[in-house]
Parts: sequence; structure tokens; C-alpha cells
Amino acid sequence: MGNAGRNGGEYYTPRPLIRAIVQVVKPLIGERIYDGTAGSAGFLCESFEYLKAKPHLTTKDAKTLQERTFYGKEKKSLAYVIAIMNMILHGIEAPNIIHTNTLTENIADIQDKDRFDVVMANPPFGGKERAEVQHNFPIRTGETAFLFLQHFIKILKAGGRGGIVIKNTFLSNADNASVKLRKLLLESCNLQTVLDCPGGVFQGAGVKTVVLFFEKGASTQKIWYYQLEPGRNLGKTNPLNDDDLAEFVEFQKTFANSPKSWMVDAKDIDKTTFDLSVKNPNGSEELNHRAPEEILAEIAALDAESTEVLANIRALL
Repeated sequence: MGNAGRNGGEYYTPRPLIRAIVQVVKPLIGERIYDGTAGSAGFLCESFEYLKAKPHLTTKDAKTLQERTFYGKEKKSLAYVIAIMNMILHGIEAPNIIHTNTLTENIADIQDKDRFDVVMANPPFGGKERAEVQHNFPIRTGETAFLFLQHFIKILKAGGRGGIVIKNTFLSNADNASVKLRKLLLESCNLQTVLDCPGGVFQGAGVKTVVLFFEKGASTQKIWYYQLEPGRNLGKTNPLNDDDLAEFVEFQKTFANSPKSWMVDAKDIDKTTFDLSVKNPNGSEELNHRAPEEILAEIAALDAESTEVLANIRALL
């Protein structure tokens, strides 16, 4: 079923990466955990496994985990079915998953009662949303991942924590939406950690990603970067594993400096571009060349966007 989803352009997050994200975000029993782009509900299931392994759980804790902890939304029918099945098989008897397109909700309508303590997600990237959906967001863009990031920031409680997978080009894109979104993230949240993942983490997709770890409610002061380098080429026969991420999880606890990790002061970030590119000062700076197929796909998307704009102009003439 997972392969069937992949054929539809969906790439499920490797479980070792999800487990590392959960260990860094550290959800607590009693907190409400949310994924607005649930996919197969991997983040919710791994959070459940993490929390139910806590020592000295009471009957009340078990009831809280079953009924008032895990919430998700999923647009695609197949993924929605997989999510429900996955959560039931993990032991969550009545999953709180809604079959809906999260992006059709206007984020201006989100109230305190709708907010969550923890958001962990891997929003789809490379998709395009129509103009009426973009009107639900203050920073208008067709890129689905950027719309989801706005949704996640808005739906977090003050003091709430996020762990979000996003394309690494988000850190440096010079378009208006990317710059505004980085500014929003840095000014409304404390972006504590950026995990830079190598290509091949998502099997079948050459796209490179980063994971943003942030806390809402205070502006960013310092950002800790970590470059994940497993020391081998990742792929279907050689996937990411828990050992690959063990050092990251351990170093992140103290924001340790190493050849693969370093700290950036927010005062040193360019206030016109808000560029957050991965630039290792320890001598192994990585050139973030994009895969040819990714560049071609972006060119095709931009062509389609230009055609749509021209059509709208002609309609007005």
C-alpha cells in the first residue's frame, strides 16, 4: 500500500528520521500532537510508541493517549485509509484522523481552542494550489509546503514545538514568498535546530531536505545546524537507519560543536534575504546542487504558472 501511494507521487518519511524527530521534539503525555498532512500517520504512530514506553504510566495516562493526544488530517483517500489502519494496528482504537484538504481552511479562523502543543509533519512539496486556496494565507504562494508551514506556525500554541521536514531550497530561495516565510519563522518562532539531510533519504526522490525544529512565541536568537553524513550513498537497498541519526540526537541535547555541527547567531543573518543556507564553517561546506529532474520540474511548473497568468491577463483585456 505504501508503494501504491509512492506511485501517486507520495514519499513516506523514513521511520528512523521520524523517530529522531520525535526524540528531539520530546512530546509529553497530556500534550496534543498534530499532523495536518498525515500521510500514513507515521509521526502519530511513532509518537504513540515513544509515549507509551514512558515508565509508570497510569490508567488515566493510557486513556489520555487513546482519546486526547493524536490528531491528523489527510487529503488523499489511499493515504487516509493507510493512516487509520496504521494507527489501529499500533493500538490506537479510535484514530482522530479527518479526511480533508487542510489548506482549504483559512488560517485567520484558527482560534485558541484549535491549537496544539506539538506539530510534527512532512508536508508535500512541489505541489501547486489554486488561487482561491492561496487566499487562505497571508503569504500567498502555490507551493504547498510553504502554505503548510504557515498553517503549522499558526496552529501551534504559544510555547508549542514543531519538527517539520521541508525541501532544503527553502533555506535560500530568493523569491518573495520564501523570504517572507523565513522572516515569519525567525521572528515569530525560536528556530533552534536545522538538520541537513543528504539526498537519498527519501527513496525514489532525489530531492534534498532539511528538518526545522522550532518553538513558537519567541524570536530566534541562535540556530544550531547539523549535517547528516551517513558515510555511504543512501537508497532502496541501503536505507537510512537509527544508528545514522544517533549522533545527531545526542549532540542536539547540548547543541554540541563538531566537524558536522555548528551554531549561527541570528544577528549575523542578512535582514534583507533572511538566507538560512547550510554553510559549514568547519571546512566541509556542501554545495547544494539540485537534481536535474528537480530543476526541470520547477521549470515546467513556472511555465504553467506563466501560462495561467497570461490567460488571466487576456481575460481582463
